[in-house]
Amino acid sequence: MCTDPKPSRRRYSQPHHPATQRSRANSQLPPITSCRCVQKAWLASRAIPRRKGTYLMPGAQRPLNEANFKHAMTITRECALDLLKVLWGIHPYRTTLMFFLNILRGLSPAFRCYSQAMIVDELQSFITSDCFTWSRLVRLLVTEILRRAFDGFLDSFATTNERIVHDSARFFVEYQQVAQRLRLDIPTLADPHVRDCLQESDLFVRSFNGMGGFGLLSPFDFVQILALASELVSHIFVLLSLTGGTAHLGALLFSLFSAVLPMILDRYGLATSQADNSYSPQEAKTAERQEKLRSLAYSDVHRSEILVFGLGPWILSSWSAARRAMLTDERYSLTKSNLPDMLKEMNVSDLLFALQNIPLLLMFQSSSVSLGSLALYRSSVQSVVFTVGNLLTTIRMAFQGVFLMGAFCAAMNIQPRLDPPDEDALKYPTNSGGMKLEARHLSYTYPGSKDASLKDINFTLNAGESLAIVGYNGSGKSTLAKVLLRTIDFDTGELLVNGVDIRRLPPRDYHRRISTVFQGFSKFNSTVKENVGLGYVQKLSSHAAIERAIRLGGADSFVGSLPSGIKTKLDATGFDYPSCAGMNAMVPSGFSSASSNKIPHGLSGGEWQRIAVSRAFMRAERPEVDLLLFDEPTSSLDSHAQNKVFDTIDDVSRSSAGKRTKTVVFITHRLSTARRADKIAMMERGTITEFGSHEELLKRDGSYAALYRASV
Repeated sequence: MCTDPKPSRRRYSQPHHPATQRSRANSQLPPITSCRCVQKAWLASRAIPRRKGTYLMPGAQRPLNEANFKHAMTITRECALDLLKVLWGIHPYRTTLMFFLNILRGLSPAFRCYSQAMIVDELQSFITSDCFTWSRLVRLLVTEILRRAFDGFLDSFATTNERIVHDSARFFVEYQQVAQRLRLDIPTLADPHVRDCLQESDLFVRSFNGMGGFGLLSPFDFVQILALASELVSHIFVLLSLTGGTAHLGALLFSLFSAVLPMILDRYGLATSQADNSYSPQEAKTAERQEKLRSLAYSDVHRSEILVFGLGPWILSSWSAARRAMLTDERYSLTKSNLPDMLKEMNVSDLLFALQNIPLLLMFQSSSVSLGSLALYRSSVQSVVFTVGNLLTTIRMAFQGVFLMGAFCAAMNIQPRLDPPDEDALKYPTNSGGMKLEARHLSYTYPGSKDASLKDINFTLNAGESLAIVGYNGSGKSTLAKVLLRTIDFDTGELLVNGVDIRRLPPRDYHRRISTVFQGFSKFNSTVKENVGLGYVQKLSSHAAIERAIRLGGADSFVGSLPSGIKTKLDATGFDYPSCAGMNAMVPSGFSSASSNKIPHGLSGGEWQRIAVSRAFMRAERPEVDLLLFDEPTSSLDSHAQNKVFDTIDDVSRSSAGKRTKTVVFITHRLSTARRADKIAMMERGTITEFGSHEELLKRDGSYAALYRASV
């Protein structure tokens, strides 16, 4: 799971959030522990006994046995305290207050039962004796009403405080999860254990949606155990203080029976109805927006372009804005109150329930058992029964939650496999004339495959030169392109960039130096502007930059005729976003939405390809870009359009004085185009069999010459 042999302890970054005001620097947050032992314990808990190498499905319940108890203790010891410190540090005072208030709320039911018993006893005294005083009864009733009002206020205040703490913690863990997803590269995500760990980590993050949401338990929900324990202790204390003698014991047994009976009836079909938690239209729109952006972060389809075009920070900031808006909407809806809600907070029904026992007075006129004692017994016993049941359920959920917490801690420490260790990392070696590439005995086999896709690849491409990669389908051309783009690693050999091993260059820094068109380029259900602008998100708001990229890519020939020009929403049905209804979901605040209510416009394959080429040209002219790599960029274009695109590529790769400033690599199946390149690599069965200029390869009269003659 941990891709480095000794994973370093990393600090969680704290995103800005209006509900997360802090009095100390973010760097002072305690770090989460290294994932090595936590990862081993988490993985061992999923192992199926006597079936070596097989594991439980992600999210499956762990059996409660001695081995898993030890694994849970290891995870708790190694990461629980650090994680709680981080979460506590978001709102120190509110978090402390939350724990205190929950313990206090746990004690409240016992006092409520005692108060009710006093009122009932006073009513009994009124009927059975002449010592009754109205003033005392009125005083007890007023006291009870005030106590209930205070309970309602306390519960409302505690709920509001708890919501603030939960929302801040939830935003924090969700932010970390999305940020980590965006950091991870394709080779890392190909590991099945990594994917399982991320899936259970996601379940842990979802547990912060509320108390016991999704049948899960978050660290802050552990406060329920304290509240339930305090409630149980208070009721037991009441029962022990009142139980004495045969009459009291009989009342206790009667109360026990009346408390257990509803549970038996409930087991046979008496279920409570669920509250309506539907979203308002605005909340639904906000929820859809943040979920779409989160899906983009989790997408495997768009992973390559997200990495190469550096879309991670943009997606993260856009999701963060949408998520904050969602949490704000939820909090606003919870602050709404009306008179019926206030009456519910006062729990008037509990008082009426106690008064319903008055008819039983005649049964106890000759007994030392008072009606108030009976009511107190019944309430306390019933509370003990339900509290024990809730406590056991909570403990079981907590046991499973420990392993999800372990998955989260381990997932946050996963390092992208393509990232070099800090001690080996080098800055990108700049070269004013483009990027020099040297491949030495490169080989690569896809995970799970027996046959190598690349075998002993060797070539040298000097800075400023152009290279055409040609060959039959399945010869490894696109795989070599992925290696050159550093979206996948190679198994053996070397790849030097300006004389430096590419494995020592941080991928994010390297990707800033390249622009590309993937063979399977991404299509987004968004506007033309956004589909093109994602090639360089820093210029996404620049109308001039996008118009120029569209012109360079040849897309101006049809964009101008679209219903709303570059604001026309495009239909990319069949990809990650099959529905056009929620297209604004992937557009952060500040994006154009003039065409949001119009039907998405469909494009042909050639038109989509021009959009993809335009996206690459968004950054192709940048001075820091040294390599342009195009994988079949004109496969759906006619010969005229194809020549225009390659003319543009040649122009962009030169300075105003005509000097080559960028290295160009392109894959093509049209050999008439390949002859434009300085060098041609002929690939067969995963290796380069011929390398040289067009004229040199024709003179060799080998595979390239035969393929060329067959194509003309």
